[in-house]
Amino acid sequence: MINRRLAIRYLLGSVGAVIGAGLTLEDVLAQQQTAKNAPPKPPVKPASKPAPKPAPRQAVIVLDPGHGGRDPGAIGVSGTEEKEITLSVCRQIRDILAKRRDVKVILTRDSDEYLALPSRVAVAHKHNADLFISVHADAAPNRGARGLSAYSRSDKASDKFASALAERENRVDAVYGVDLRGTDKETSAILLDLARRHSHNASLSAKRRIVVGVEGKVRLLDNPMRTANFAVLRSPRIPSVLIETGFLSNPEDERILRNIKTRAQLARHLADQIAPVALELHEA
Repeated sequence: MINRRLAIRYLLGSVGAVIGAGLTLEDVLAQQQTAKNAPPKPPVKPASKPAPKPAPRQAVIVLDPGHGGRDPGAIGVSGTEEKEITLSVCRQIRDILAKRRDVKVILTRDSDEYLALPSRVAVAHKHNADLFISVHADAAPNRGARGLSAYSRSDKASDKFASALAERENRVDAVYGVDLRGTDKETSAILLDLARRHSHNASLSAKRRIVVGVEGKVRLLDNPMRTANFAVLRSPRIPSVLIETGFLSNPEDERILRNIKTRAQLARHLADQIAPVALELHEA
């Protein structure tokens, strides 16, 4: 009985609410039927998020481990091959800079392979590099020479020492099957003219900053900033520097370059200088 009374009260209350709103029971039934037959409302789409801003382009650094493959480069008094030292140093620099988001490092070779000199420069052009660094550990004209040095390109070498190094490096392609002498005659006038402008000045600045930055941290060659006509530095538009990490013809330099710990320290010092130089060139 109680449940029946409650039900009657509920129905009477509902009817009273309908009448109070000025509606008949027929109106209510019609509204319910209309709502039932109405198409479902489309789901509300969440507000679209603004498109993320594109990340600024990274400064691109191309590292060129000298020699490789059938060309071992210089061979130290203990049998150390230059091609192995240069690849190891470049890989370590790349791995150090991989932790940064503002620079990108590309190696011209990441294995024991031979690359002709133009192919090395072509990698820098392909990736629109901001800075090209060729890494070496040559045999010096005299055995007593030791320490790091850096070279930018010039028609006329700064001294006989630099000239001898460039002549030795430029013979590599002819010795190993690629003779570029004819090509050089046809293009040298254009390349040299362009190199004297922005790229040439930028190369000089990059060379100076790298050497000054590592001074006091690594052993430097006497007069460590030099110029010579290195073929691998002949890009008409990319600032380019050749770094001699030391000379395998010197027993002390060979010992430093053979040692994993001291070689890693050298790579760290170079990485610390190369990155800001590349960023500055990128933003120029």
